[in-house]
Amino acid sequence: MQELLQAADAAAREKNIDREIVIVAMEEAIQKAGRSKYGYDHDIRATIDRKTGEIALYRYRTVVEAFDPETPELEPQQILLKDAKKINKEIQIGEFIIDSLPPLDFGRIGAQTAKQVIFQKVRDAEREKQYEEYKDRVGEIVSGVVKRVEYGNVTVDLGRGEAFMRRNDALPREHFKTGDRVRAYIADVRQEPRGPQVFLSRTHADFLAKLFKQEVPEIYDGIIEIRAVARDPGSRAKIAVISRDGNIDPVGACVGMRGSRVQAVVSELQGEKIDIIPWTEDTATFVVNALSPAEVTKVVMDEDNRRLDVVVPDDQLSLAIGRRGQNVRLATQLSGWNIDIMTEAEESERRQNEFKTRSALFIEALDVDEVIAHLLVVEGFVSIEDIVETSDAEIARIEGFDEDIAVELKRRATGWLATKKDAFEKRAKEIGISKELAAVEGLTQDMIIVLGENGVKTMDDLGDLAGDELREMVGEDKLTESQANAVIMAARAGWFAEDDAASAAAAAKTVSNA
Repeated sequence: MQELLQAADAAAREKNIDREIVIVAMEEAIQKAGRSKYGYDHDIRATIDRKTGEIALYRYRTVVEAFDPETPELEPQQILLKDAKKINKEIQIGEFIIDSLPPLDFGRIGAQTAKQVIFQKVRDAEREKQYEEYKDRVGEIVSGVVKRVEYGNVTVDLGRGEAFMRRNDALPREHFKTGDRVRAYIADVRQEPRGPQVFLSRTHADFLAKLFKQEVPEIYDGIIEIRAVARDPGSRAKIAVISRDGNIDPVGACVGMRGSRVQAVVSELQGEKIDIIPWTEDTATFVVNALSPAEVTKVVMDEDNRRLDVVVPDDQLSLAIGRRGQNVRLATQLSGWNIDIMTEAEESERRQNEFKTRSALFIEALDVDEVIAHLLVVEGFVSIEDIVETSDAEIARIEGFDEDIAVELKRRATGWLATKKDAFEKRAKEIGISKELAAVEGLTQDMIIVLGENGVKTMDDLGDLAGDELREMVGEDKLTESQANAVIMAARAGWFAEDDAASAAAAAKTVSNA
Protein backbone atom coordinates (compact mmCIF):
# COMPACT_ATOMS: atom_id res chain seq x y z
CA MET A 1 0.00 0.00 0.00
CA GLN A 2 3.04 2.28 -0.31
CA GLU A 3 1.46 3.57 -3.53
CA LEU A 4 -1.24 5.26 -1.41
CA LEU A 5 1.34 7.17 0.63
CA GLN A 6 3.26 8.08 -2.52
CA ALA A 7 0.07 9.49 -4.02
CA ALA A 8 -0.53 11.49 -0.84
CA ASP A 9 3.00 12.86 -0.94
CA ALA A 10 2.65 13.84 -4.59
CA ALA A 11 -0.68 15.61 -3.99
CA ALA A 12 0.74 17.46 -0.98
CA ARG A 13 3.74 18.69 -3.00
CA GLU A 14 1.63 19.69 -5.99
CA LYS A 15 -0.90 21.66 -3.95
CA ASN A 16 1.66 22.89 -1.40
CA ILE A 17 -0.36 21.62 1.56
CA ASP A 18 0.38 19.36 4.53
CA ARG A 19 0.68 15.61 3.74
CA GLU A 20 -1.48 14.81 6.77
CA ILE A 21 -4.38 16.78 5.27
CA VAL A 22 -4.27 14.59 2.15
CA ILE A 23 -4.15 11.34 4.17
CA VAL A 24 -7.08 12.46 6.36
CA ALA A 25 -9.00 13.23 3.16
CA MET A 26 -8.26 9.72 1.91
CA GLU A 27 -9.48 8.24 5.20
CA GLU A 28 -12.73 10.19 4.90
CA ALA A 29 -13.14 8.98 1.31
CA ILE A 30 -12.66 5.32 2.36
CA GLN A 31 -15.02 5.89 5.29
CA LYS A 32 -17.69 7.26 2.96
CA ALA A 33 -17.28 4.29 0.64
CA GLY A 34 -17.61 1.96 3.65
CA ARG A 35 -20.84 3.60 4.74
CA SER A 36 -22.11 3.29 1.20
CA LYS A 37 -21.52 -0.47 1.36
CA TYR A 38 -22.60 -1.25 4.94
CA GLY A 39 -25.27 1.42 5.36
CA TYR A 40 -25.16 5.14 6.11
CA ASP A 41 -26.75 4.60 9.52
CA HIS A 42 -23.64 2.75 10.73
CA ASP A 43 -20.63 4.47 12.34
CA ILE A 44 -17.91 3.32 9.93
CA ARG A 45 -14.36 4.63 10.40
CA ALA A 46 -11.21 4.12 8.33
CA THR A 47 -7.53 4.54 9.16
CA ILE A 48 -4.41 4.54 7.00
CA ASP A 49 -1.11 3.54 8.59
CA ARG A 50 1.23 6.53 8.14
CA LYS A 51 4.26 4.22 7.66
CA THR A 52 2.99 1.25 5.68
CA GLY A 53 -0.09 2.66 3.96
CA GLU A 54 -2.22 -0.25 5.18
CA ILE A 55 -5.98 0.50 5.23
CA ALA A 56 -8.11 -0.63 8.17
CA LEU A 57 -11.91 -0.36 8.29
CA TYR A 58 -13.91 -0.53 11.52
CA ARG A 59 -17.47 -0.36 12.74
CA TYR A 60 -17.99 1.50 16.03
CA ARG A 61 -20.95 0.78 18.33
CA THR A 62 -21.61 2.70 21.55
CA VAL A 63 -22.55 0.63 24.62
CA VAL A 64 -25.95 1.67 26.06
CA GLU A 65 -28.20 0.38 28.81
CA ALA A 66 -31.26 0.44 26.55
CA PHE A 67 -32.26 1.78 23.15
CA ASP A 68 -34.02 5.15 23.13
CA PRO A 69 -37.41 4.76 21.39
CA GLU A 70 -37.27 8.46 20.37
CA THR A 71 -34.10 7.95 18.31
CA PRO A 72 -34.48 4.62 16.50
CA GLU A 73 -32.09 5.83 13.77
CA LEU A 74 -29.20 5.54 16.25
CA GLU A 75 -29.77 1.85 17.05
CA PRO A 76 -27.37 0.56 14.34
CA GLN A 77 -24.64 2.61 16.02
CA GLN A 78 -25.39 1.20 19.49
CA ILE A 79 -25.15 -2.12 21.34
CA LEU A 80 -26.90 -3.13 24.55
CA LEU A 81 -24.68 -3.59 27.61
CA LYS A 82 -25.78 -7.22 28.06
CA ASP A 83 -24.73 -8.06 24.50
CA ALA A 84 -21.49 -6.11 24.77
CA LYS A 85 -20.56 -8.09 27.94
CA LYS A 86 -20.56 -11.25 25.85
CA ILE A 87 -17.77 -9.72 23.76
CA ASN A 88 -15.85 -7.90 26.50
CA LYS A 89 -16.71 -8.54 30.14
CA GLU A 90 -14.90 -5.32 31.24
CA ILE A 91 -16.86 -3.02 28.90
CA GLN A 92 -18.74 -0.05 30.42
CA ILE A 93 -21.65 2.12 29.25
CA GLY A 94 -20.42 4.84 26.90
CA GLU A 95 -17.46 2.84 25.62
CA PHE A 96 -17.19 1.36 22.12
CA ILE A 97 -17.32 -2.10 20.68
CA ILE A 98 -15.04 -1.96 17.63
CA ASP A 99 -15.50 -4.55 14.88
CA SER A 100 -12.95 -5.00 12.12
CA LEU A 101 -14.44 -5.06 8.63
CA PRO A 102 -13.01 -6.78 5.55
CA PRO A 103 -11.10 -4.65 3.01
CA LEU A 104 -13.28 -2.81 0.51
CA ASP A 105 -13.62 -3.62 -3.13
CA PHE A 106 -14.42 -0.07 -4.19
CA GLY A 107 -15.79 -0.75 -7.62
CA ARG A 108 -16.20 2.00 -10.21
CA ILE A 109 -18.81 4.08 -8.35
CA GLY A 110 -17.09 3.74 -4.98
CA ALA A 111 -13.75 4.75 -6.46
CA GLN A 112 -15.33 7.77 -8.13
CA THR A 113 -16.98 8.81 -4.86
CA ALA A 114 -13.69 8.46 -2.99
CA LYS A 115 -11.90 10.49 -5.64
CA GLN A 116 -14.46 13.30 -5.35
CA VAL A 117 -14.16 13.39 -1.56
CA ILE A 118 -10.35 13.53 -1.72
CA PHE A 119 -10.41 16.25 -4.37
CA GLN A 120 -12.89 18.38 -2.39
CA LYS A 121 -10.94 18.03 0.87
CA VAL A 122 -7.67 18.90 -0.82
CA ARG A 123 -9.34 21.86 -2.54
CA ASP A 124 -10.77 23.10 0.78
CA ALA A 125 -7.36 22.79 2.43
CA GLU A 126 -5.76 24.62 -0.48
CA ARG A 127 -8.26 27.48 -0.19
CA GLU A 128 -7.84 27.69 3.57
CA LYS A 129 -4.06 27.91 3.14
CA GLN A 130 -4.58 30.61 0.53
CA TYR A 131 -6.84 32.54 2.92
CA GLU A 132 -4.26 32.38 5.69
CA GLU A 133 -1.56 33.55 3.30
CA TYR A 134 -3.46 36.50 1.83
CA LYS A 135 -5.79 37.68 4.64
CA ASP A 136 -3.12 40.06 5.99
CA ARG A 137 -2.06 41.27 2.53
CA VAL A 138 -5.08 43.46 1.73
CA GLY A 139 -3.73 46.69 0.26
CA GLU A 140 -0.78 45.10 -1.56
CA ILE A 141 -0.15 45.01 -5.30
CA VAL A 142 0.28 41.50 -6.70
CA SER A 143 1.11 40.14 -10.13
CA GLY A 144 -0.36 37.05 -11.75
CA VAL A 145 -1.39 35.31 -14.95
CA VAL A 146 -4.93 35.29 -16.29
CA LYS A 147 -6.24 31.74 -15.89
CA ARG A 148 -9.69 32.19 -17.38
CA VAL A 149 -12.16 34.92 -18.35
CA GLU A 150 -15.93 34.50 -17.97
CA TYR A 151 -18.29 37.34 -18.98
CA GLY A 152 -15.55 39.88 -18.25
CA ASN A 153 -14.80 38.46 -14.80
CA VAL A 154 -11.16 37.38 -14.54
CA THR A 155 -9.61 34.54 -12.53
CA VAL A 156 -5.92 35.23 -11.88
CA ASP A 157 -3.30 32.64 -10.95
CA LEU A 158 -1.05 34.23 -8.33
CA GLY A 159 1.30 31.25 -8.23
CA ARG A 160 0.39 30.22 -4.69
CA GLY A 161 -3.33 30.63 -5.11
CA GLU A 162 -6.10 32.08 -7.24
CA ALA A 163 -7.74 35.50 -7.12
CA PHE A 164 -10.88 36.91 -8.69
CA MET A 165 -11.35 40.29 -10.40
CA ARG A 166 -14.89 41.35 -11.25
CA ARG A 167 -15.61 43.07 -14.52
CA ASN A 168 -16.26 46.43 -12.83
CA ASP A 169 -12.90 46.18 -11.01
CA ALA A 170 -11.05 46.22 -14.34
CA LEU A 171 -10.46 49.42 -16.29
CA PRO A 172 -13.27 50.22 -18.76
CA ARG A 173 -11.35 49.50 -21.97
CA GLU A 174 -9.34 46.54 -20.67
CA HIS A 175 -9.91 43.14 -22.22
CA PHE A 176 -7.95 40.22 -20.81
CA LYS A 177 -7.34 36.83 -22.36
CA THR A 178 -5.90 33.63 -20.95
CA GLY A 179 -2.16 33.88 -20.41
CA ASP A 180 -2.01 37.68 -20.01
CA ARG A 181 0.05 39.01 -17.12
CA VAL A 182 -1.80 41.42 -14.84
CA ARG A 183 -0.95 43.61 -11.87
CA ALA A 184 -3.73 44.48 -9.44
CA TYR A 185 -4.54 45.62 -5.93
CA ILE A 186 -5.76 43.15 -3.28
CA ALA A 187 -9.03 44.89 -2.35
CA ASP A 188 -10.48 42.21 -0.06
CA VAL A 189 -9.92 38.70 1.26
CA ARG A 190 -12.93 37.06 2.84
CA GLN A 191 -14.74 33.80 3.46
CA GLU A 192 -17.47 33.14 0.90
CA PRO A 193 -20.04 30.28 0.79
CA ARG A 194 -17.93 28.63 -1.90
CA GLY A 195 -14.74 29.09 0.16
CA PRO A 196 -12.18 31.81 0.87
CA GLN A 197 -11.78 34.32 -1.97
CA VAL A 198 -9.15 36.92 -2.85
CA PHE A 199 -10.66 39.90 -4.69
CA LEU A 200 -8.50 42.07 -6.94
CA SER A 201 -9.10 45.56 -8.30
CA ARG A 202 -7.48 47.86 -10.82
CA THR A 203 -10.03 50.65 -10.27
CA HIS A 204 -9.47 51.12 -6.52
CA ALA A 205 -8.12 54.57 -5.57
CA ASP A 206 -5.40 52.97 -3.45
CA PHE A 207 -4.12 51.05 -6.48
CA LEU A 208 -3.01 54.38 -7.93
CA ALA A 209 -1.39 55.37 -4.62
CA LYS A 210 0.48 52.04 -4.39
CA LEU A 211 1.74 52.38 -7.98
CA PHE A 212 3.20 55.79 -7.13
CA LYS A 213 4.78 54.29 -4.02
CA GLN A 214 6.54 51.75 -6.24
CA GLU A 215 7.71 54.36 -8.76
CA VAL A 216 8.64 57.23 -6.39
CA PRO A 217 11.34 56.36 -3.81
CA GLU A 218 10.50 59.48 -1.76
CA ILE A 219 6.97 58.14 -1.20
CA TYR A 220 8.31 54.69 -0.29
CA ASP A 221 10.72 56.30 2.21
CA GLY A 222 7.97 58.45 3.75
CA ILE A 223 9.50 61.79 2.71
CA ILE A 224 6.48 62.50 0.50
CA GLU A 225 3.00 61.54 1.67
CA ILE A 226 -0.08 60.90 -0.46
CA ARG A 227 -2.94 62.64 1.34
CA ALA A 228 -5.86 61.99 -1.01
CA VAL A 229 -6.69 60.22 -4.27
CA ALA A 230 -9.71 60.59 -6.55
CA ARG A 231 -10.21 58.50 -9.69
CA ASP A 232 -12.45 58.17 -12.66
CA PRO A 233 -10.87 54.81 -13.56
CA GLY A 234 -9.36 54.61 -17.02
CA SER A 235 -10.06 58.29 -17.74
CA ARG A 236 -8.63 60.73 -15.20
CA ALA A 237 -7.33 60.91 -11.66
CA LYS A 238 -6.18 63.51 -9.14
CA ILE A 239 -3.66 62.82 -6.39
CA ALA A 240 -2.75 65.21 -3.56
CA VAL A 241 0.79 65.04 -2.15
CA ILE A 242 2.77 66.82 0.56
CA SER A 243 6.49 66.78 1.39
CA ARG A 244 7.90 66.43 4.91
CA ASP A 245 11.14 67.95 3.63
CA GLY A 246 10.91 71.59 2.60
CA ASN A 247 13.73 71.13 0.10
CA ILE A 248 11.84 68.51 -1.92
CA ASP A 249 9.07 69.51 -4.32
CA PRO A 250 6.40 66.77 -3.93
CA VAL A 251 4.85 67.40 -7.35
CA GLY A 252 8.19 67.40 -9.16
CA ALA A 253 9.30 64.23 -7.39
CA CYS A 254 6.13 62.42 -8.47
CA VAL A 255 6.41 63.64 -12.06
CA GLY A 256 10.06 62.58 -12.32
CA MET A 257 12.71 63.50 -14.85
CA ARG A 258 10.90 64.34 -18.09
CA GLY A 259 7.77 62.81 -16.61
CA SER A 260 9.26 59.33 -16.38
CA ARG A 261 7.72 58.40 -13.01
CA VAL A 262 4.19 59.56 -13.68
CA GLN A 263 4.35 58.14 -17.21
CA ALA A 264 5.11 54.67 -15.81
CA VAL A 265 1.90 54.87 -13.74
CA VAL A 266 -0.10 56.24 -16.68
CA SER A 267 1.06 53.33 -18.86
CA GLU A 268 0.01 50.76 -16.25
CA LEU A 269 -3.44 52.41 -16.09
CA GLN A 270 -4.00 52.33 -19.86
CA GLY A 271 -3.41 56.06 -20.43
CA GLU A 272 -5.40 57.39 -17.45
CA LYS A 273 -4.56 61.12 -17.15
CA ILE A 274 -3.19 62.03 -13.71
CA ASP A 275 -3.17 65.50 -12.10
CA ILE A 276 -0.66 65.79 -9.22
CA ILE A 277 -1.71 68.50 -6.75
CA PRO A 278 0.19 69.95 -3.76
CA TRP A 279 -1.72 69.38 -0.52
CA THR A 280 -2.35 72.30 1.82
CA GLU A 281 -4.38 72.69 5.01
CA ASP A 282 -5.97 75.83 3.56
CA THR A 283 -9.13 74.34 2.06
CA ALA A 284 -9.80 77.23 -0.33
CA THR A 285 -6.28 77.14 -1.76
CA PHE A 286 -6.37 73.35 -2.02
CA VAL A 287 -9.66 73.39 -3.93
CA VAL A 288 -8.32 76.06 -6.28
CA ASN A 289 -5.35 73.76 -6.98
CA ALA A 290 -7.63 70.73 -7.32
CA LEU A 291 -9.70 72.48 -10.02
CA SER A 292 -6.58 73.01 -12.11
CA PRO A 293 -6.16 73.72 -15.00
CA ALA A 294 -9.16 76.07 -14.60
CA GLU A 295 -8.57 79.57 -13.20
CA VAL A 296 -10.54 80.58 -10.10
CA THR A 297 -11.34 84.19 -9.17
CA LYS A 298 -13.20 83.71 -5.88
CA VAL A 299 -14.05 81.03 -3.28
CA VAL A 300 -16.85 81.37 -0.73
CA MET A 301 -16.81 78.80 2.11
CA ASP A 302 -19.75 77.46 4.11
CA GLU A 303 -17.95 75.52 6.85
CA ASP A 304 -21.14 74.33 8.57
CA ASN A 305 -22.23 72.43 5.47
CA ARG A 306 -18.72 71.80 4.08
CA ARG A 307 -19.73 73.60 0.93
CA LEU A 308 -17.72 75.82 -1.40
CA ASP A 309 -19.01 78.25 -4.01
CA VAL A 310 -16.25 78.65 -6.60
CA VAL A 311 -16.42 81.57 -9.02
CA VAL A 312 -14.60 81.37 -12.36
CA PRO A 313 -14.42 83.64 -15.42
CA ASP A 314 -17.09 82.95 -18.02
CA ASP A 315 -14.59 81.43 -20.45
CA GLN A 316 -13.30 79.05 -17.76
CA LEU A 317 -16.65 77.49 -16.78
CA SER A 318 -16.51 74.43 -19.05
CA LEU A 319 -12.85 73.82 -18.12
CA ALA A 320 -13.61 74.00 -14.38
CA ILE A 321 -16.57 71.64 -14.65
CA GLY A 322 -14.82 69.29 -17.05
CA ARG A 323 -16.27 66.80 -19.50
CA ARG A 324 -19.49 65.42 -18.00
CA GLY A 325 -18.61 67.17 -14.73
CA GLN A 326 -15.46 65.09 -14.31
CA ASN A 327 -13.09 67.84 -13.11
CA VAL A 328 -15.35 69.23 -10.40
CA ARG A 329 -16.43 65.72 -9.36
CA LEU A 330 -12.84 64.61 -8.82
CA ALA A 331 -12.03 67.84 -6.97
CA THR A 332 -15.03 67.19 -4.71
CA GLN A 333 -13.83 63.63 -3.97
CA LEU A 334 -10.29 64.84 -3.35
CA SER A 335 -11.22 67.66 -0.94
CA GLY A 336 -14.26 66.13 0.76
CA TRP A 337 -16.19 69.38 0.21
CA ASN A 338 -19.24 69.94 -1.97
CA ILE A 339 -18.23 72.34 -4.75
CA ASP A 340 -20.57 74.54 -6.77
CA ILE A 341 -19.06 76.18 -9.86
CA MET A 342 -20.50 79.44 -11.16
CA THR A 343 -19.42 82.22 -13.49
CA GLU A 344 -18.74 85.77 -12.31
CA ALA A 345 -21.99 86.88 -13.94
CA GLU A 346 -23.99 84.14 -12.17
CA GLU A 347 -22.36 84.94 -8.84
CA SER A 348 -23.12 88.64 -9.27
CA GLU A 349 -26.75 87.87 -10.12
CA ARG A 350 -27.08 85.56 -7.12
CA ARG A 351 -25.61 88.19 -4.80
CA GLN A 352 -28.08 90.74 -6.11
CA ASN A 353 -31.01 88.36 -5.61
CA GLU A 354 -29.87 87.54 -2.06
CA PHE A 355 -29.48 91.25 -1.35
CA LYS A 356 -33.01 91.98 -2.60
CA THR A 357 -34.53 89.02 -0.69
CA ARG A 358 -32.87 89.94 2.62
CA SER A 359 -33.64 93.61 2.22
CA ALA A 360 -37.31 92.81 1.56
CA LEU A 361 -37.41 90.61 4.68
CA PHE A 362 -36.03 93.39 6.91
CA ILE A 363 -38.33 95.99 5.36
CA GLU A 364 -41.40 93.81 6.03
CA ALA A 365 -40.47 92.39 9.44
CA LEU A 366 -38.91 95.51 11.01
CA ASP A 367 -41.04 98.13 9.22
CA VAL A 368 -37.98 100.13 8.11
CA ASP A 369 -37.02 101.93 4.93
CA GLU A 370 -34.69 100.62 2.23
CA VAL A 371 -31.65 102.48 3.53
CA ILE A 372 -31.71 100.77 6.95
CA ALA A 373 -32.54 97.39 5.39
CA HIS A 374 -29.59 97.74 2.97
CA LEU A 375 -27.23 98.70 5.78
CA LEU A 376 -28.22 95.58 7.74
CA VAL A 377 -27.62 93.34 4.71
CA VAL A 378 -24.25 94.97 3.98
CA GLU A 379 -23.21 94.36 7.60
CA GLY A 380 -23.86 90.62 7.12
CA PHE A 381 -27.25 90.16 8.81
CA VAL A 382 -29.05 87.25 7.15
CA SER A 383 -32.16 86.70 9.28
CA ILE A 384 -34.34 88.37 11.91
CA GLU A 385 -32.88 85.95 14.47
CA ASP A 386 -29.43 87.43 13.77
CA ILE A 387 -30.68 90.84 14.92
CA VAL A 388 -32.21 89.45 18.13
CA GLU A 389 -29.05 87.56 18.99
CA THR A 390 -26.70 90.52 18.35
CA SER A 391 -25.93 92.93 21.21
CA ASP A 392 -27.27 96.51 21.20
CA ALA A 393 -23.73 97.89 21.22
CA GLU A 394 -22.73 95.93 18.13
CA ILE A 395 -25.78 97.06 16.16
CA ALA A 396 -25.20 100.65 17.31
CA ARG A 397 -21.70 100.57 15.79
CA ILE A 398 -23.18 100.35 12.27
CA GLU A 399 -22.58 103.63 10.44
CA GLY A 400 -25.63 105.91 10.80
CA PHE A 401 -27.06 103.88 13.73
CA ASP A 402 -27.10 104.74 17.42
CA GLU A 403 -28.15 102.92 20.60
CA ASP A 404 -31.78 104.04 20.36
CA ILE A 405 -32.08 102.66 16.82
CA ALA A 406 -30.44 99.41 17.93
CA VAL A 407 -32.88 98.97 20.83
CA GLU A 408 -35.87 99.71 18.59
CA LEU A 409 -34.72 97.31 15.88
CA LYS A 410 -34.30 94.50 18.41
CA ARG A 411 -37.74 95.27 19.90
CA ARG A 412 -39.39 95.06 16.50
CA ALA A 413 -37.44 91.91 15.61
CA THR A 414 -38.49 90.22 18.87
CA GLY A 415 -42.13 91.17 18.32
CA TRP A 416 -42.10 89.88 14.72
CA LEU A 417 -40.63 86.54 15.79
CA ALA A 418 -43.23 86.18 18.57
CA THR A 419 -46.06 86.92 16.11
CA LYS A 420 -44.64 84.45 13.64
CA LYS A 421 -44.29 81.81 16.37
CA ASP A 422 -47.95 82.24 17.39
CA ALA A 423 -49.05 81.91 13.76
CA PHE A 424 -46.88 78.83 13.36
CA GLU A 425 -48.27 77.12 16.47
CA LYS A 426 -51.85 77.91 15.41
CA ARG A 427 -51.33 76.55 11.90
CA ALA A 428 -49.41 73.49 13.18
CA LYS A 429 -52.32 72.69 15.50
CA GLU A 430 -54.84 73.05 12.67
CA ILE A 431 -52.86 70.66 10.46
CA GLY A 432 -52.18 68.20 13.29
CA ILE A 433 -48.38 68.43 13.45
CA SER A 434 -46.94 66.64 16.50
CA LYS A 435 -45.00 68.60 19.14
CA GLU A 436 -41.87 66.53 18.42
CA LEU A 437 -41.94 67.41 14.72
CA ALA A 438 -42.69 71.06 15.48
CA ALA A 439 -39.51 71.22 17.60
CA VAL A 440 -37.18 69.24 15.30
CA GLU A 441 -33.80 70.83 14.70
CA GLY A 442 -32.60 71.59 11.20
CA LEU A 443 -35.99 72.64 9.80
CA THR A 444 -37.49 76.12 9.80
CA GLN A 445 -41.08 76.77 10.82
CA ASP A 446 -42.03 77.38 7.19
CA MET A 447 -40.52 74.01 6.21
CA ILE A 448 -42.43 72.21 8.98
CA ILE A 449 -45.72 73.75 7.82
CA VAL A 450 -45.00 72.67 4.23
CA LEU A 451 -44.30 69.14 5.45
CA GLY A 452 -47.53 69.07 7.46
CA GLU A 453 -49.54 70.23 4.45
CA ASN A 454 -47.98 67.32 2.52
CA GLY A 455 -49.03 64.74 5.11
CA VAL A 456 -45.78 64.59 7.12
CA LYS A 457 -47.06 65.25 10.64
CA THR A 458 -45.03 63.06 13.00
CA MET A 459 -41.41 62.07 13.54
CA ASP A 460 -42.22 58.63 12.12
CA ASP A 461 -43.62 60.28 8.96
CA LEU A 462 -40.41 62.29 8.66
CA GLY A 463 -38.26 59.21 9.27
CA ASP A 464 -40.05 57.38 6.43
CA LEU A 465 -38.83 59.97 3.91
CA ALA A 466 -35.66 59.75 1.86
CA GLY A 467 -33.33 62.74 1.72
CA ASP A 468 -34.28 63.70 -1.85
CA GLU A 469 -38.00 63.47 -0.95
CA LEU A 470 -37.52 65.87 1.95
CA ARG A 471 -35.62 68.34 -0.23
CA GLU A 472 -38.24 68.12 -2.96
CA MET A 473 -41.02 68.96 -0.47
CA VAL A 474 -39.38 71.94 1.25
CA GLY A 475 -37.39 73.20 -1.76
CA GLU A 476 -34.02 71.89 -2.89
CA ASP A 477 -32.48 75.34 -2.39
CA LYS A 478 -33.51 75.33 1.28
CA LEU A 479 -31.62 72.17 2.36
CA THR A 480 -28.43 70.52 1.19
CA GLU A 481 -28.35 66.74 0.76
CA SER A 482 -26.26 66.28 3.91
CA GLN A 483 -28.61 68.52 5.93
CA ALA A 484 -31.66 66.59 4.73
CA ASN A 485 -30.05 63.25 5.60
CA ALA A 486 -29.07 64.52 9.07
CA VAL A 487 -32.67 65.62 9.77
CA ILE A 488 -34.05 62.25 8.68
CA MET A 489 -31.53 60.27 10.76
CA ALA A 490 -32.43 62.39 13.80
CA ALA A 491 -36.10 61.53 13.19
CA ARG A 492 -35.22 57.82 13.03
CA ALA A 493 -33.24 57.91 16.28
CA GLY A 494 -36.40 57.05 18.20
CA TRP A 495 -36.75 53.82 16.23
CA PHE A 496 -33.36 52.57 17.39
CA ALA A 497 -34.12 53.58 20.97
CA GLU A 498 -37.33 51.51 20.85
CA ASP A 499 -35.43 48.52 19.46
CA ASP A 500 -32.83 48.81 22.23
CA ALA A 501 -35.53 49.06 24.87
CA ALA A 502 -37.33 46.01 23.46
CA SER A 503 -34.08 44.02 23.42
CA ALA A 504 -33.32 45.03 27.01
CA ALA A 505 -36.83 44.05 28.12
CA ALA A 506 -36.54 40.67 26.37
CA ALA A 507 -33.17 40.05 28.00
CA ALA A 508 -34.53 40.98 31.41
CA LYS A 509 -37.49 38.63 30.93
CA THR A 510 -35.12 35.79 29.95
CA VAL A 511 -33.03 36.35 33.07
CA SER A 512 -36.09 36.43 35.33
CA ASN A 513 -37.38 33.15 33.84
CA ALA A 514 -34.04 31.43 34.25
